Amino acid sequence: MNITAYDLAARCTNLREIEGQMDNPHIMAMLTLDSSWPQDDEVPWCSGFVNWIAWWLRLPRSKSLLARSWLGVGTPVRLVDAEVGFDVAILMRGTGNQPGPENTTAKGHVGFFAGLEAERVMLLGGNQGNAVNIKGYPANRVLGVRRLLHGR
Repeated sequence: MNITAYDLAARCTNLREIEGQMDNPHIMAMLTLDSSWPQDDEVPWCSGFVNWIAWWLRLPRSKSLLARSWLGVGTPVRLVDAEVGFDVAILMRGTGNQPGPENTTAKGHVGFFAGLEAERVMLLGGNQGNAVNIKGYPANRVLGVRRLLHGR
């Protein structure tokens, strides 16, 4: 049986931050896999979630908590060719005029591609309302889609 990154990520649906002084130990494990600075789960953890899933499956990883760091991982894929199970989508985050994909340190968001619905890209991701779930985003916010395959 072959499990995809999407399959494993879906098993984490509803994993969420703990309000108040306590921190979710699973989220803290994600955050500290490649970085030692996070002291709590109140920081952006979407990239930590994608890195954690990729680590378990021995897939290429960004090894960074910056969402846009995923623009340099895997193989570029056009959004119309994206596949559930194999691809991550990287989005702009925030309002107003945002930098393009050449700026890998600006704010962003990353998650596992879960499909297209009208003008929205659906992502299975972490830190979406402080939890792992599927959420839709305007497709015009997509900076890139990357395919994560073994040995690439």
